[in-house]
Amino acid sequence: MKTHALEPRSFEFYFSSLDTLVLVENLAEEIVIRASRNTFSEERKACFLRELAAEGFIPDDYQWLAPVGPETFQGVRWLVDISCFKPDKALVAGTRRFMVRLLSSATLLWLLLMCLLFLRHAR
Repeated sequence: MKTHALEPRSFEFYFSSLDTLVLVENLAEEIVIRASRNTFSEERKACFLRELAAEGFIPDDYQWLAPVGPETFQGVRWLVDISCFKPDKALVAGTRRFMVRLLSSATLLWLLLMCLLFLRHAR
């Protein structure tokens, strides 16, 4: 039985020199690129698109795509959007609850061990 793995439709990249996160979403009708900061020049955007196409992240048709206008490539939408990189509020709340329980348990264990140490030393 042959199974077909679904291709990921979104990819995340981090550019440490620019301190920028980039999310590339490969949708059926267009490519949406969301960046955490506006740090890409027009030339760098074109190079990034060529690199994505050459590496197989997006269709090869975008490899030789030329800008149509300022900040506009046909079939590609660039957005500066930090909200897609923020963690889910439910995930943050669950992590916070876990850490409070963990630190509380560690504190109680430490107090118990200290009491045992002092009681043993007092005899």
